[in-house]
Amino acid sequence: MRVRGFRAFSRMLWGRSLLSAGLQCLRCRVRCHVKRQYSFCQDDVKSLRAVVNPDISKIRNIGIMAHIDAGKTTTTERMLYYSGYTRALGDVDDGDTVTDFMAQERERGITIQSAAVTFDWKGHRINLIDTPGHVDFTLEVERALRVLDGAVAVIDASAGVEAQTLTVWRQAEKHHVPCVCFLNKMDKPAANLGFSIESIRQKLKVNPVLLQIPIGRDKNFTGVVDLLTKQKLMWKLGSMGDDGRMFESKPLNHSKESDLLQEVREARTALIEQVADLDDEFAELLLTEFSDNFDVVSSVQLQEAVRRVTLARKGVPVLCGSSLRNKGVQPLLDAIAAYLPAPNERHHDVVQWYKDDLCALAFKVVHDKQRGPLVFLRIYSGTLKSQTAVHNINRNSTERMSRLLVPFADQHVEIPSMTAGNIALTVGLKQTVTGDTIVSSKASAAAAAHRAQNDSGTGKKQGEHASVVLSGVEVPDPVFFCTIEPPTMSKQADLENALNCLQREDPSLKVRVDPDSGQTILCGMGELHIEIIHDRIRREYGIETHLGPLQVAYRETILHEASTSDTLDRTVGEKRHIVTVELAVRPVDIPSAGDSCELVFTEELEEKLSQEIKNTVENGVHSSFLQGPVLGYPVQGVSTLIQSVNMEPGTSPAMVSACVSHCMLKALRLAEGQVLEPVMALEVTVGEEHLSPVLGDLAQRRGTIRDIQSRHDNKVLLATVPLAEMMGYSTILRTLTSGSATFSLELDTYEAMNSQDQNTLLRRRAGLL
Repeated sequence: MRVRGFRAFSRMLWGRSLLSAGLQCLRCRVRCHVKRQYSFCQDDVKSLRAVVNPDISKIRNIGIMAHIDAGKTTTTERMLYYSGYTRALGDVDDGDTVTDFMAQERERGITIQSAAVTFDWKGHRINLIDTPGHVDFTLEVERALRVLDGAVAVIDASAGVEAQTLTVWRQAEKHHVPCVCFLNKMDKPAANLGFSIESIRQKLKVNPVLLQIPIGRDKNFTGVVDLLTKQKLMWKLGSMGDDGRMFESKPLNHSKESDLLQEVREARTALIEQVADLDDEFAELLLTEFSDNFDVVSSVQLQEAVRRVTLARKGVPVLCGSSLRNKGVQPLLDAIAAYLPAPNERHHDVVQWYKDDLCALAFKVVHDKQRGPLVFLRIYSGTLKSQTAVHNINRNSTERMSRLLVPFADQHVEIPSMTAGNIALTVGLKQTVTGDTIVSSKASAAAAAHRAQNDSGTGKKQGEHASVVLSGVEVPDPVFFCTIEPPTMSKQADLENALNCLQREDPSLKVRVDPDSGQTILCGMGELHIEIIHDRIRREYGIETHLGPLQVAYRETILHEASTSDTLDRTVGEKRHIVTVELAVRPVDIPSAGDSCELVFTEELEEKLSQEIKNTVENGVHSSFLQGPVLGYPVQGVSTLIQSVNMEPGTSPAMVSACVSHCMLKALRLAEGQVLEPVMALEVTVGEEHLSPVLGDLAQRRGTIRDIQSRHDNKVLLATVPLAEMMGYSTILRTLTSGSATFSLELDTYEAMNSQDQNTLLRRRAGLL
């Protein structure tokens, strides 16, 4: 079978494959003696052309999300291997996994950008996205979850729910994505099922529905018991060529395993009672047919009830395994197919107006040296075909899509068309960016808007396509910035092109030019984020750039209310422009990351001003928020009320915007400015013997300890620390703990700086420190 489409396969050794094939044939001969599970013979490598457009009910669009080093990429690698789309198991430490294909990912052993792969499992088409676990790349998780129908949360069974697990879980909840939990690393000495289940319940605030219990502990972890079928699933590893593909499924032995049998009975009874509490239909079934004996409830009836609970997001199925040791991944794939929703089971209000017309969302852009920009699309309705023109509602432009591809990490297979529910990769969309809505034509968008207005019954005239645009992706504000300079001025144009391409790929990367110095400023989500961008510019674009010192992206707000007015009277040529603006500002709650300022008009102005003038006023207000009155940082936490706008006929919109901006600056100065600094939520896992030096170091960094928890033999410090004090913290922590401690950071909020710290910052900016 041809596998020419996948460069990843070139790393396989054919001699080893032939040997494995011989071993596989030997196993097939003894299959009649022992009941075993096989997915396929090892040399039968699957092709993505097998089923180009499966039935929508058989599609599963899922994401793998977790804390750093919980095992996301390893789990994905096993899924691809057991489903038949790779010939050998890749390893993160060896840098040969399918989804971590960037040079930076393979060198560091971490996932930096989300990678999409498509494969089949027991008649289901699974479109899977492996997402990063580092907080610097949280946008990759955000835009993946925006278009996915379900998610698998991988949790380290020895650590339970960790800091970044909470972050990605909140992102999944925001998009109402049903989830399945996979307790990975059950073979670790500190793995604890009860502790992990309780952490899911307490920290994630959900109902964990335990579907499996482990068999053995530590190195003796050999398999799981499926509570629905009461079957033992056993993996016997250790022999040559045994890779976890083959496992044994058999019922429990009543005479030899009485203790395990009793544990299974109790766990299954608890499962049935829990599901009955969460699902009324199953509760009614129990009361009418199985009230005397819960043991006779069939696995099919219980599975259907668990599926309803999962889709309603009333509970979360929990499975166990060890991806690195090749145990428990096949039942996880079965759970994905059984419990997570198909695309037609997820309801999107906007999509219904398009009926059978094309409606898709662009959620990711990558640049290819030969093909140019490649745009990932999630198709919500209709059919996407290659060599056709599509309309971008957000850009109000029409582009021709030259090719259509099925994504498989960094390798792709070309196909002629793709139907609703799938994730596609397109070539030729040069203007499309993340968050754009793609439809078949301008006429189809107008027809959808007409249906939306008729069905709403309001009769109110709306914007042409305002109601039929899919919601985009929320981009967090950057927290770090630094200057970036090319090696010579002749490379300036090349650097600008590289930065434009990288910004299109990564909307969380911001680039601006300092108006005073003329320097290019690179703004990112963290030290690692900016380091990766710098490395990519060097490797992919061949530009040896120089980065300035890393600085924190502070914010400013106001302390009091203030009202003011301003008049602009200017003659340009023969035309006189006169405009007077009155407005008031007041502080609102100190904002968290990503919050913006408010702008409202009085009721009289709302009716009096045209939409063009209101847009002009809004532009003037927002431009004044870019540089605050204290140190020139962006302004947040301010509510602006526009009280009056009076202008002479013929006054240009530019003059109105300039007057509003000048008036806003006066108001902000009258209201007294205050600098805000980003404060991080810090979680440090450290041995008790190193606890004291870590606490002392945090005290010097203006950290506030919120809690100290025990986790097995370690201590977990929960603290809040100003971001400015966390520069180079990873190096210091390794030194203090001899490399044994781990930590994670997440932006918590912005807090007002005291006068002493603000004066220190001012002196540092003036070059006095």
